[in-house]
Amino acid sequence: MDSMRLAFGYFTGLQLVAATPLDWPTLIATGLLVNTCDAFVCRIVARNNGRPTRLWFGLGFVFGVWALAAVMLAPKRR
Repeated sequence: MDSMRLAFGYFTGLQLVAATPLDWPTLIATGLLVNTCDAFVCRIVARNNGRPTRLWFGLGFVFGVWALAAVMLAPKRR
């Protein structure tokens, strides 16, 4: 169970920034909150770069910080 919590922590990106390991309820609640914020930021960046906003909103909600990094590094569409 500990390895699953560690994997979920890296998947959400929270393991990289948390000073101590988070317990399950805190990890899930924080992961949902952070991924929701990441989804909105992905949507805004995608709109400004000419990409499909609904797709990037969904990717941002599921993959969080990793989708945000991808949409920010992707070149602009014309």
